[in-house]
Amino acid sequence: MSEFSDEAAWWQSAVIYEIALISFQDSNGDGKGDLAGLLSRIDYLKWLGVDAVWLTPIYKSPFRDLGYDISDYCSIDPTFGSLDEFDHLLEALHAADIRLILDLVPNHTADDHAWFVESSSSRNSAKADWYIWADAAENGGPPNNWLSRFGGSGWEWCEARRQYYYHSFLVEQPDLNWRNPQVRAAIADVMRFWLDRGVDGFRVDASAVLIKDELLRDNPSNPQAEGKPPPQRQTPVFTDDRPEAMDCIEFIREVIDSYSGRMLCGEVQGKTDRIGHFYSNDRPRLHLPLNFALLDSKWNALSLQAAIDAYFNALPEHAWPVWVIGGHDKQRIASKIGEPPMRLLAMLLMTLRGTPFFFMGDEIGRKRVPIPSDCVRDLFERLVPGHGLCRDPERAPMRWDGSAAGGFTNGDPWLPLEPGGTPNVAEQQRSERSVLALFRALIRLRHEHACLRQGGYEPLRSQNDVLAYKRTDGRTEILIVLNIAAEPRKWHWLGRGRLLMSTHLDRPSETLPEASILLRGNEGVIIELEVR
Repeated sequence: MSEFSDEAAWWQSAVIYEIALISFQDSNGDGKGDLAGLLSRIDYLKWLGVDAVWLTPIYKSPFRDLGYDISDYCSIDPTFGSLDEFDHLLEALHAADIRLILDLVPNHTADDHAWFVESSSSRNSAKADWYIWADAAENGGPPNNWLSRFGGSGWEWCEARRQYYYHSFLVEQPDLNWRNPQVRAAIADVMRFWLDRGVDGFRVDASAVLIKDELLRDNPSNPQAEGKPPPQRQTPVFTDDRPEAMDCIEFIREVIDSYSGRMLCGEVQGKTDRIGHFYSNDRPRLHLPLNFALLDSKWNALSLQAAIDAYFNALPEHAWPVWVIGGHDKQRIASKIGEPPMRLLAMLLMTLRGTPFFFMGDEIGRKRVPIPSDCVRDLFERLVPGHGLCRDPERAPMRWDGSAAGGFTNGDPWLPLEPGGTPNVAEQQRSERSVLALFRALIRLRHEHACLRQGGYEPLRSQNDVLAYKRTDGRTEILIVLNIAAEPRKWHWLGRGRLLMSTHLDRPSETLPEASILLRGNEGVIIELEVR
């Protein structure tokens, strides 16, 4: 069990680091990361300063979709190790004051899961109603026009039952029927299995699509579909973000709340103005609905200012904010904005009010890794080619050093690494002013200043390509000023202040002689103001 004190809201102060285990560190030369490999890198996590890690699925799986196709929720895939190794890893993480969050995938299983094998065997089986089944349409085809996110119809024929089953994703990922209380109870048992082992929370995958329309009504066409991939040619009114999905999330939250100090975050869909619904109504839902506003915003001060404001305005009064800049199925932000702005983004992430999430490799400013066509593993790209949907460039193995295999493995990595050997962790650890050094310094500063963790947020008017805001807690005021432009900008404020940090990591911590500072291009600063 965890050695942590009972701190119910630890997740409000935490910095959370997502790890795709298969790409983090290989320990046995098979070219795939594993639990033992992660165990060997705990010192790095401590050095970096993160408070929690979120692992992509580690359960038994045929691994057609990065492990999100689960064959057994209560076992570790042999590629990654064993339950004993998991318990040892969890104990070691907790000893290092690092919490562990697992991915929970309640929407679907793999088609070789024992539940689906039984459900698909007969309409009279004990689990006959555990998945979404429907009779054929009058013409013998699928029951309606619902599409799979991975292309084609969302319905697949099962000869044994003489019915179709629905799959939101791959044909090998049948959707569970969350209208069945037995399914809910089974998922609750899965959660308790891992919570009893001491995990600190879950990230709920595809939480907005847990329930589909009971009447199986057709989705309307998307009037803005031109040029978009086939799965986006409909407006998914009857498959996504149904009101009943909130009841499913509330059920999952009940299980979490029966354990002390555990956290529930989740993947949500829709525009910013919908995110507030995932926090609470009469009953609590997610602690942290993941927010990708910084990833989706255009990279200029006015757009960022608007995205931040719209998000804060969408939150219920007592909701805790969350900011995400990367993920296993999100394109690398460094490829979008470049290395100098990446430093500004790091400062923005670590100083906004809310819990920061970032993905392994973001801390070294990693960009999308070129994946030759004959090396593509992502079935999304294979099934819906030509739309830039491949997620392998984000999932390429972590580059620890400049060697051909990046220090990730002594075998052949399961996905290729970028040529040239950079960026990598070892090189940036040797540099006092690298992107990695900046991430580490920002995390440390966040830990040192309660105002940055728990203080209020006060926006300032962004002008002339400069984004600025304050963090305040009644005793301390901290000013953050980010020059989004490539040219120098001057910023003025009232009062005096002490410079705490520059994104360039080359300015001394000192009291500023006057209430203004000249910012270099793509420079951000953090200033502690004198409170009178």
